[in-house]
Amino acid sequence: MTTPVPNQNARSAAGQPACAGCREGDGLDFELAMAFQPILDGGQGGRVHAHEALVRGPEGQGAGWVIDQVAPEGLYAFDQACRVAAIEEASRLRLAESGAKLAINFLPNAVYNPVACIQATLQAANRTGFPTNRLIFEVSERERVHDPAHLLRIFQAYRQMGFTLAIDDFGAGHAGLALLADLPADLVKLDMGLVRGCDTHRARQVILAAMIGACRDLGVQVVAEGIETEAECAILRDMGVDFFQGYLFARPGFRSLPVPERSPFLVSAAG
Repeated sequence: MTTPVPNQNARSAAGQPACAGCREGDGLDFELAMAFQPILDGGQGGRVHAHEALVRGPEGQGAGWVIDQVAPEGLYAFDQACRVAAIEEASRLRLAESGAKLAINFLPNAVYNPVACIQATLQAANRTGFPTNRLIFEVSERERVHDPAHLLRIFQAYRQMGFTLAIDDFGAGHAGLALLADLPADLVKLDMGLVRGCDTHRARQVILAAMIGACRDLGVQVVAEGIETEAECAILRDMGVDFFQGYLFARPGFRSLPVPERSPFLVSAAG
């Protein structure tokens, strides 16, 4: 399925003036698809809380291959196309009917105006009947944000629209704790670089405990991603992590919603 960026007119569907980027943004000249990986709720016996949409090429090529196809001037089109493709594919798979949310990564440097640039996303949700209150928008700490004040405006606008907001790859990248201090986030996703091997690595345990404690004090829920072993899962659960994601539970499903395999949560839920 080719997913071009909808051609916006001078005024958006919500009556908001469309910025120059919306009027001039071209669609992508290659196909993209989505894979989905479940995020499990440790407090609900491993129930699927959300599925993260991960961009793929038309034959399942990884995100790195896709990024290599995107020229710098195509960043806006790419960001828009990923959002639309994620919603369309999730709707086809009837994700919302399962009760789960849909997590979509976005590029803040590709957002010219928060209200105008969200219109293609809202149109896709309206067209497919996907409830917008089931959308989670994740901003990656790995992307260097050119204008932190602009990112704050995006978060504030998205919060007013009722979206759940997440900081991805927390513990790696450029901004560090400043993002947590400045942004009204609902979720923080711990970077897999800290998660891997945390059951046997004292320094990782100390750092993770401090980060999880800070999030708890701020009322921010925590997702641990990149979990590969039951030992990692167990220690993170003991530290107070809320949600869990990784190969231990399920690998990303190309154009499909994978069913989590038997996990420590399911074992404990079964008694």
